[in-house]
Amino acid sequence: MPKQPTLGRQRRTNPVVWCFAIVCSLIATTVIIAGIVIFSGYLALRPKMPVLTVRASRLDRIDYDQSGLLAVKLTIVIRAENHNQRAHASFYDTSLVLRYNGVKIARLVANPFDVPKNESVDLNYVVESSPVPLPPEERYLTEQSLKRSKVMLFVFKGSSRTTWKVGPLGSVKFTLHMYCDLVVPVNGSVLHSHCSTKSH
Repeated sequence: MPKQPTLGRQRRTNPVVWCFAIVCSLIATTVIIAGIVIFSGYLALRPKMPVLTVRASRLDRIDYDQSGLLAVKLTIVIRAENHNQRAHASFYDTSLVLRYNGVKIARLVANPFDVPKNESVDLNYVVESSPVPLPPEERYLTEQSLKRSKVMLFVFKGSSRTTWKVGPLGSVKFTLHMYCDLVVPVNGSVLHSHCSTKSH
């Protein structure tokens, strides 16, 4: 009579493997729940990026002589806007440089400040430069601006950092970069601009 096959003892799964599987399951569940909370918070809060905007500028005075020395006085209004309905925004490390045809006229800075939720804060600057010597080619452009076009082109460039707390999402930080061309009339009229920062 043929011999009946005998079965060996079944191999049992190592307890370490079971523990590893349980830990992985817990981690996956936690990640899924966190994703749902963050997504729900985003939909509920709809966070919006705070911005800096050049609202207005005016050339109050210009002094230019035949030796090529230029001195100007400008009034510039920059608005910090926070369109978040439920979060305050903080601005810091704000530094903006005003240039005229490549020549640095002034550097505008601001101490750290807060903007309440869904509000804005105006920063009023009165920029009065010391006499700046212009290169020959810039002298020609300045003379043409004063005689013909009756406007002066300034470049506004700089950055600011912002942070705000978005509910369960925690604190969000961005660097805002600004690059604006300000074509300012020489007759002292106000130029209304809407040049805003971009985030990175």
